[in-house]
Amino acid sequence: MSRFEVLTNGVLATEIVAGPGLATQPVLPDRAGRHQVIVLTQPGTPRIIADGIAANLRVDHTVVELPDRDGAKSWELVAELYESLARLGVGRHDTIVGVGGGALTDVAGFVASTWLRGIEAVYVPTTVLGAIDAAIGGKTGINLAGKNLVGTFTHPARVVVDTDVLDALPAGIKREGWAEAIKAGFIADPDLVSLFEQFPENPPMVEVVERAVAVKVDVVNGDFREAGQRMILNFGHTVGHGVEIAQGISHGEAVAIGMVAAADLSRRRYGFDYPMRDVLKALGLPVTSTADRRQVEELIWLDKKRDANGLKMVLLDAVGSPRIDYVTADEVALGLDAIGLG
Repeated sequence: MSRFEVLTNGVLATEIVAGPGLATQPVLPDRAGRHQVIVLTQPGTPRIIADGIAANLRVDHTVVELPDRDGAKSWELVAELYESLARLGVGRHDTIVGVGGGALTDVAGFVASTWLRGIEAVYVPTTVLGAIDAAIGGKTGINLAGKNLVGTFTHPARVVVDTDVLDALPAGIKREGWAEAIKAGFIADPDLVSLFEQFPENPPMVEVVERAVAVKVDVVNGDFREAGQRMILNFGHTVGHGVEIAQGISHGEAVAIGMVAAADLSRRRYGFDYPMRDVLKALGLPVTSTADRRQVEELIWLDKKRDANGLKMVLLDAVGSPRIDYVTADEVALGLDAIGLG
């Protein structure tokens, strides 16, 4: 088992444990006074895992099944959850456990961080994408007018990553996670990129998870509230979020497309020279979009990284060497051309 720590002012904020069989063991941190646990989950395999986790709990508990993917991240559903928590009498001493993919942990964390101004949250991610990205770092969110425009910065107490669960995922779900994993390599770990180049069809799960989590934890520990360097984690996301919503594809697929656009801008500005398209295609990820260009453009300019001075994007001058720069509308247009939205 591997263990990582997310710190706030030098104090442990989140314990992350990764290894085989962890979801079948007790997942809650020791804490006196906990009266009940609300387990939020999704249909299918996450629900089976959630029921197993609930069976191991030694306090009162309720399992609540939410819609799959971003169907869980609506304001209407969050309001229903608040009503349920009120009926159940969930107090500040209680815990919300999120068992599922990145969308599920996003909403579980948002609800936990806003109910009674914040109660304990524990995540058990059941996708590669959730395990290496969404569940780590304390960013929660729901979708309102755009992707994750309403959210909080609140660390979960613990993240439990069961690599047996991730290894058993269908190939398509794994591929979605590979996009975020190789992104971590592009911004901070060239050896992780090399690992994907060497094993494009079946990257070694344990090493990929450990390396990608290490990148995320290191960046978050240096910049919790995304005041500066944490923004490098958004490589591929500025265009990717727009494509995700406009085309209705998975987050991982959209990030892959977004990285192609960012790589093209990086080439034009810094001479970035890496066969991004070829490597992503070898992993089975898309490199072009069929979305409506105008809608993608509108969503890009709603991006959270836009400020009074313009729109920021994460670019690369080399693998492992990110830059956070303002980009012009003309440059964004060229990036959209590069992903087939000419």
